Amino acid sequence: MRIAYLDCASGISGDMTVAALVDAGVDELAVEAAINSLRLPGVRIEFETVMRGGFRARHMKVHHPEQHAHRYLADIYEILDRADELTIRQRLLAKRIFQEIAIAEAHVHGSTMEKIHFHEVGAIDSIVDITAAAVGFDLLGVDEVLASPTPTGRGDVMIAHGRCRIPTPGTAELLKGIPLAQEDLPYELTTPTGAAILRVLVNRFTLGVPEMVIEKVGHGAGTRDMPERANILRLFVGEAIADPESDTVLLMETNLDDVSGEVIGYVREKLATAGAFDVWLTSIDMKKNRPGVLLSLLCHPADGPKLEAILFTETGTLGIRRSIMRRSKRTRQSVIVETEFGPVEGKLGLGTQLAPSFAPEFESCRQVAELSGRPIREIYRAAEAAFLVSGTQPQQSIAPEKIATRHSHDHSHDHSHDHSHDHSHDHSHDQSHDHSHDHSHDQSHDQSHDQSHDQSHDQSHDQSHDHSHDHGRGEHKQP
Repeated sequence: MRIAYLDCASGISGDMTVAALVDAGVDELAVEAAINSLRLPGVRIEFETVMRGGFRARHMKVHHPEQHAHRYLADIYEILDRADELTIRQRLLAKRIFQEIAIAEAHVHGSTMEKIHFHEVGAIDSIVDITAAAVGFDLLGVDEVLASPTPTGRGDVMIAHGRCRIPTPGTAELLKGIPLAQEDLPYELTTPTGAAILRVLVNRFTLGVPEMVIEKVGHGAGTRDMPERANILRLFVGEAIADPESDTVLLMETNLDDVSGEVIGYVREKLATAGAFDVWLTSIDMKKNRPGVLLSLLCHPADGPKLEAILFTETGTLGIRRSIMRRSKRTRQSVIVETEFGPVEGKLGLGTQLAPSFAPEFESCRQVAELSGRPIREIYRAAEAAFLVSGTQPQQSIAPEKIATRHSHDHSHDHSHDHSHDHSHDHSHDQSHDHSHDHSHDQSHDQSHDQSHDQSHDQSHDQSHDHSHDHGRGEHKQP
């Protein structure tokens, strides 16, 4: 899995983030083209190589004429919507960052995000920083973003409402839930835009560089050359070192209230074919007392963009929530147990300091039940008992026709294990998904079944999936 890690030892701001992305390999011409498509008169960006604390880094300059416009959130959305060089994902990422800032600004001023007007964050350079950061992370193409705790700095800073202590009220609101580091430097190290970027784009925080094979390191310079330390944001990009008992899955959700049942059924099938591990529906109440449907899916993070495109094009939804989740899992092996009715295949679950578990495969039990004339529940019980008696030594999987041969039937039971199991998982996901068969519903059952169907049915779905529902605020550059 490809990951990125933000080392925020000197804090984080919008321009530092964009410069680090470009230094790590993001095409600066593509970023410039995206900014030009905003059609902001007289605005251009420039990347330069600078020295900070004796170390080389990239720095982004935003050139623009003087302006004193105060913009509302709708004004900024309009600017983003007319930018034809932005992809749907880039535009949505930028809007999510602005939305976080608007929510925080509204909270600290006792207003609503529709009525609030931006001060520092409405400035041209902040619009550029946020848009360029959204474009850069999209082009970086990583499955997960991690970050270190970030320092806020200390002292006072002048904003549109006067002099404020660091962190400013809006920045503090944005930093709720984000781990902070102690750094006794008399500067604003984490700006509102930097805090909003962490809130929207970072999936989890870690105290040090995660287990990974580093491929690239980007250095993004802040504006001030501080004598105490190098004012640099480091961005590590590379491959995560795989953990056989842990992985990462992507949860995507969208609320639908104007899509027919036929279309939703079609979309579920299309999502499963395109690589979703599981797709399910939950009945919800929406605004204006409308009944609606929450469509949720789990997938590998790398499949997120194509599945997101399917949701946008097929449902007409205007927004999709995305959450990266860490999943603990057991190593699985296909095994065969001998029962009085014949051999039954199953899945052996192994794990560190865990007793082995065994789950009979439904298809294998069904075939044995048909051949023996016994109830399928009896086959399940016999297989589980045989596992406890015979131990847990894995054996090679057997073909279904060999089961028929061992039962001395003259007719050919050519049961292909390539069934499309259209199990309708249209149930509420705040219940425990204790399925006795561990099928991967979105893949052909070639009887390996090593794909992980419990792709986060063991996750708690009462997490806050909409990471854009908490806070946000206005911006001023990191000094």
